Amino acid sequence: MAGELANGETKVGSVKTLNTTYVKPKKLIGRKECQLVTFDLPYLAFYYNQKLLLYKGSDDGGAALEKLKDGLAVVLEEFHQLAGKLEKDEDGVFKVVYDDDMEGVEVAEAAAEAVDVAELTAEEGFSRFMELLPYNGVLNLEGLQRPLLAVQITKLKDGLAMGLAFNHAILDGTSTWNFMSSWASICNGATSVPVPPFLDRTKARNTRVKLDLSQPSDAPEHANSASNAPALRGKVFKFSASAIDRIKTKVNGASKPFSTFQSLSAHVWQAVTRARELGPTDYSVFTVFADCRKRVDPPMPESYFGNLIQAIFTVTRAGLILSSPTEFGAGLIRGAIESHNAEAIAKRNEEWESKPVIFGYKDAGVNCVAVGSSPRFQVYGVDFGWGSPESVRSGLNNRFDGMVYLYPGKSGGGSIDVEISLEAKTMEKLEKDNDFLFEA
Repeated sequence: MAGELANGETKVGSVKTLNTTYVKPKKLIGRKECQLVTFDLPYLAFYYNQKLLLYKGSDDGGAALEKLKDGLAVVLEEFHQLAGKLEKDEDGVFKVVYDDDMEGVEVAEAAAEAVDVAELTAEEGFSRFMELLPYNGVLNLEGLQRPLLAVQITKLKDGLAMGLAFNHAILDGTSTWNFMSSWASICNGATSVPVPPFLDRTKARNTRVKLDLSQPSDAPEHANSASNAPALRGKVFKFSASAIDRIKTKVNGASKPFSTFQSLSAHVWQAVTRARELGPTDYSVFTVFADCRKRVDPPMPESYFGNLIQAIFTVTRAGLILSSPTEFGAGLIRGAIESHNAEAIAKRNEEWESKPVIFGYKDAGVNCVAVGSSPRFQVYGVDFGWGSPESVRSGLNNRFDGMVYLYPGKSGGGSIDVEISLEAKTMEKLEKDNDFLFEA
């Protein structure tokens, strides 16, 4: 029987946890440690980053779960940091450590056999996914005591749900999906990881930063009472390839064409600003968590494992966003991204290192639209042997008013799913805004 949530969505209900085990690298690899660097540390007060993948089919009798666990043990030989824990050295510098006597990755087996995959795939919100995801409301700082990766495999009526929680202090989206595709390759018969992770974070930044953090109550988010915040609604808007083309055409009056990301981001920023009914002199911030692997000097490989992202901000008044063509916002976004070169990245790091600030996950700016994830991530290529996912979604952690996740659409061809969290009254206006929707 499904239960009712505060915002009117129903939850899955009757998810039974059957068993919890731990998976370690298949071979003994000894003690491995790597300090966390300036790109990692600001995320200690964020929550674990959750992903949900829904699969149709797979087989009965627990064979799918055993296959996943066997593959995980092999892939962890290379990605051993995910099987470790956070520690602090004698100087108060955080590091990620794996040793053979650690418990490894937490894997929970669950069942919700009255629920079918199509019912979950059709779900536009996010609250009802809670029971399919591990580590709801768990701060990354808790990785001092908990596993850095938790997995929940829930058997459904006609498939399975794979819920994952990754400690965001040790990896970003690029690293997450590199790991997931490597795990899938092993499950499909590869004998080794196709592209081993580049594990030496200090090659990107080698500054030792002492932080006075050791328990969740030290984090700024701990002091924020969620009960005072207005209820959030989440919704995924599915833009077809032709809708994306039309958005790009509408935005591209400029001589230098805007990218798909810049065009779609400006389209979302303008529509959310309209739905919020901000005054003309109110400020609005656009934030993008940009991959810096190719921006740093020297550049780092795509396989760099860790966080190599920085938040890039641009701000303007709501009146300008609303009275100008969409290309105005696209121009601001492009300007902010293009100016974020190696010099700007180093300057940001130096400023932070001289006065470290541990941000709460909501600190993305006033009236913000903040974009994470990327339609470039090959999320629908994560096939463990029973086909590609029917749907890929973000979990409940780290959501705030204005948070946007972009994923490629299941249909491919340039389609994009835009997953947005907004205050309920704003979402109500956005989902009726035909200028925003196109065919979404």
